[in-house]
Amino acid sequence: MLKLAKSDITLAQTASDKFEAIKNIANSLTNSGLVEQGYVEGMLNREKQNSTFLGNGIAIPHGTTDTRDMVKTTGVAVHHFPQGVNWGDDNTVYVAIGIAAKSDEHLGILKQLTKVLSADGVEQRLRDAKSAEDIIALLNGDVQLEAEFDASLVQLQFPASDMIQMSAVAAGLLKNTGCAGSEFVADLVSKSPTHLGNGLWLTGSDKQVSRTGISFVSTANDCEFEGEKVRGLVAFAACNNSHQGILGQLSKIVFDQQQEQLLNASVEQVLALLKGEPQAPATSDAGNSAVFKIKNTHGLHARPGAMLVAEAKKFESNIRVANLDGDGKEVNAKSLMKVIALGVKHGHQLQFSAEGPDAPQALESIGKAIAAGLGEG
Repeated sequence: MLKLAKSDITLAQTASDKFEAIKNIANSLTNSGLVEQGYVEGMLNREKQNSTFLGNGIAIPHGTTDTRDMVKTTGVAVHHFPQGVNWGDDNTVYVAIGIAAKSDEHLGILKQLTKVLSADGVEQRLRDAKSAEDIIALLNGDVQLEAEFDASLVQLQFPASDMIQMSAVAAGLLKNTGCAGSEFVADLVSKSPTHLGNGLWLTGSDKQVSRTGISFVSTANDCEFEGEKVRGLVAFAACNNSHQGILGQLSKIVFDQQQEQLLNASVEQVLALLKGEPQAPATSDAGNSAVFKIKNTHGLHARPGAMLVAEAKKFESNIRVANLDGDGKEVNAKSLMKVIALGVKHGHQLQFSAEGPDAPQALESIGKAIAAGLGEG
């Protein structure tokens, strides 16, 4: 796992363009003893081949495979540009993370960074950082930017007979995942939730909360609270503002009268709806899914990852991908950060599912691009 030190961070930098920024970053890598003097040429060549801009004001300049033998020790140099640097295509970079990797260690670095940097609000926080400690805390994930919300926090069709049981289960999920303590559970159970319509309710508490999280519980039983049906409950444990995105998405669901869709959703669909992500298909038949093996020697680092995402973006269909040799979780194949965060190495198998008018064509085209090496031959 990447361990950042204050010596890895260079604050308050300026550069006329991305190539000047890359030269300065390469100089930091050289002065730190991570790379040999000529590594800068590999970094510049890599940038000319394909932009290393990741999104959210972040770039990850690094060398080519030809300059890998110039890396002495795997590490990074992080340069902070409060005024921003034009990285091309109207993209502005506020933090550039220069990577030196001897072999596949960079995939682990990328996986960690992309999981942190894909969070909403990180661009503003990094731009406004005042110290190396601020940046390290953000890059290490010590600052919570997204609320905890995954399959372990969703309980469907629990046989609850009243709102107290619903609240207890919702609170228990948050307690079991380490977001909150016993005081939170007691407070949530004693509260009167807010009815959002069509049997969907909302509740929350900030008592003894260590990390902000959300849980969702639904029931098939015919129970009521204050004369209204109880079919589902969304519960918040809040100690910061990282739940605001999901709260906004919930407001949109209520405004659009989509409570029924949420209440009848699968676990995966509940997560997608409340996170505002493209929904995974309810079912996947053989014609809309395919598995391809990655042949690239160094896996899906920035360049082949960008090529894969670019291929997926050519099609209208919703395309998702899972690393069968990783955690198996599906992500949006049109998001570079999500794809790189899969940590795909040489020989890993990726399962793609597509839903939409051009789904078969999309899978065929992605398969051909992977077979061709995603720009690396």
